[in-house]
Amino acid sequence: MLPESIPTQPSWQTAQAARTADVQALAQHLRASRARTLALLEAYEAALGPLLPVPCTPQLNPPLWEVGHIAWFQEFWLMRNPQRRLGVQADPQAVRAPSLLPQADALYNSSVVAHASRWHLPLPDLQATRAYLQATLDETVALLAVEATNDAALYFYRLALLHEDMHGEAAIYMAQALGIALTPALLCDQAARASGPVQSLKLEAGDWALGYTGSGFAFDNELGPHSVQLDAYAIDDQPVSWRRYLPFVAAGGYVDAQWWSCLGWQWLQAGQGAAVLAAPRYLRQVSQGQDGPVWAQCRFGQWQALDLDVPACHLSYFEAEAWCRWAGRKLPTEAQWERAAMTRPDFYWGEVWEWTASSFNPYPGFSAHPYLDYSAPWFGDRPVLRGASRATSARMVHPRYRNYFTPERNDIHAGFRTCTV
Repeated sequence: MLPESIPTQPSWQTAQAARTADVQALAQHLRASRARTLALLEAYEAALGPLLPVPCTPQLNPPLWEVGHIAWFQEFWLMRNPQRRLGVQADPQAVRAPSLLPQADALYNSSVVAHASRWHLPLPDLQATRAYLQATLDETVALLAVEATNDAALYFYRLALLHEDMHGEAAIYMAQALGIALTPALLCDQAARASGPVQSLKLEAGDWALGYTGSGFAFDNELGPHSVQLDAYAIDDQPVSWRRYLPFVAAGGYVDAQWWSCLGWQWLQAGQGAAVLAAPRYLRQVSQGQDGPVWAQCRFGQWQALDLDVPACHLSYFEAEAWCRWAGRKLPTEAQWERAAMTRPDFYWGEVWEWTASSFNPYPGFSAHPYLDYSAPWFGDRPVLRGASRATSARMVHPRYRNYFTPERNDIHAGFRTCTV
């Protein structure tokens, strides 16, 4: 069973509807998200076999652990949570009822189970893990049917839904990294692409209310709406395409230190990611044509001709930053990006996550929600990304959503757009 169809353009109303979904809509969303999880699991089993072995690297999780964690998270915050109806006021340390699966907390609690240890845990086999996924979904939907309809009572259901959607996206990243074939139905063609060359959108100086407002679900790092004074600026109407990016490669940008930050140059010199080929990840030059190099890209294990007019993807923050220096441009701040996304219909987004110039920091008055490890441990040491990608569920495509990764990550579906300096 495959997930529900995805809109053909980024509609943040779809994500907003998920954040405010009532009992009936939430049940449908939870089933759809689980269908996507199971379809991805089938693809992994077909490629890797029932043991689902993957190499131990900082960017991956064992697939068997990942899907067990999804089931555990849903059970931990819903069926086993005696304070679930309190929403963000719930005590995260409240004593839980026992799990459906013995020793589940010791296996799947990401807050205490070290990343490297996940390859060595006595995890249930694939059949037992599927049974755990089914049992937790059945109990969640049954519990939801008799739940109150206010935002507090539905908070953890919405959290569990979006948490599973995030892990579905991570599974797509891992499939790309491992060369696992995926059916088109598992990807999300939700973005409207500009029909011509890049255009510069001019926005006047003024205040912008940065942060989530209104009813429904919000992540803790989105809250604390506040006014930001923005100077006049001009921002690209679309992310940087391969047609715009590759001249930087051809000009020797990957071997010229002047374009790179100190950390970015260290990343290249250490042989990380793109530096191995002196070109972006998953790209290789296949020939030399009359108009310059001819490139191919690897998508889920298959090499194919590169479409030069799609957004450049699998770029680290360091690469985005270096291209901007070379081109005399700069990355937008998240306030600049958010304002354009929410006020300009000719601002095209949703094909790739977009690195911004903003560091992931709390908004004024930040207060951590019960899932304490979601935001607070990561403040200060990673850039914010905005937008969405072809791996992102439509329920996550919201212009207020703040994504964040460490700057060297080029396995995620990330690119960038630029502003005037």
